[in-house]
Amino acid sequence: MTKRNLCKYFFLLLCGISIYSLSFSQTEKSVKEIVNTKEKNNLYKYLDEKKWNELFPNRYNLSAKKKGKKTDFYTFRAFIKAAEKFPLFIAEGDEETQKRELCAFLANVAQETSGGWDGAHGGYFKWGLVYIEELGCEHGCMQYSDTNNKEFYPIQNVSYHGRGPKQLSWNYNYGQFSKAYYGSKDTLLMHPELLSEEPILSFASAIWFWMTPQQPKPSCHDIMCGKWIASAVDIQDGRLPGFGATVNVINGGIECGKTASEKTKYRYEYYKYFCRYFKVSAGDNIECSNQKPFNVQ
Repeated sequence: MTKRNLCKYFFLLLCGISIYSLSFSQTEKSVKEIVNTKEKNNLYKYLDEKKWNELFPNRYNLSAKKKGKKTDFYTFRAFIKAAEKFPLFIAEGDEETQKRELCAFLANVAQETSGGWDGAHGGYFKWGLVYIEELGCEHGCMQYSDTNNKEFYPIQNVSYHGRGPKQLSWNYNYGQFSKAYYGSKDTLLMHPELLSEEPILSFASAIWFWMTPQQPKPSCHDIMCGKWIASAVDIQDGRLPGFGATVNVINGGIECGKTASEKTKYRYEYYKYFCRYFKVSAGDNIECSNQKPFNVQ
């Protein structure tokens, strides 16, 4: 064990990390109350390992080997174990609503981590979950440090670039997720690279972001399961319930309204692709091309 890893080990040990002692504000149940069975995890109604492999056949390190063993990072098991910590994830509303939410979640994480291109082997949509870290930031990107945020103040020379299925970025997101997951904001503020090293933690960061409202934005979960009611201001600014609003929550400043990125079309197409796979209608308001970002009034 290197000196750096040894120091990290003792730091985590002192933090008293236990993934089974977590609690989240989105649910009244604690992780201790969740029994690890298929009946307790709603995802098993729609997904299994075979389907997961069909949907993500080119995911990161699937075929790579380390010391004779596969080092598949984005495994179905890791996704399920992370989802167990959020009992309301893909569990509210009727079956159609749950399927739509699953499609919306998968579409967003697939596009965030896509390695696809036009003419890709098997098609563009077979190349989700290809990357763990933001391209070009593998050695750090300091532009994601917001020193105006005093509660989750960035550590000097620590990079908070995109990592994991959701590509969690910025010090305030790492700090908030760390506080929810570990009970301490410092763990991931000091060691954001853990999201690139621990698969369950990595998936949990994506689900946490999906489930957590951050004013003035609702949670993507509330949007897709019908709990978010658009206000008069939202309606005026074109923000209506549907997949497009989840894109607005995640990347509205770049992908919605007049600033829409050309690549945003793939996010919409990913959603429709997953809806076809799970045999559910895509619903209304799929795009955010006519929406103002949530933080722009």
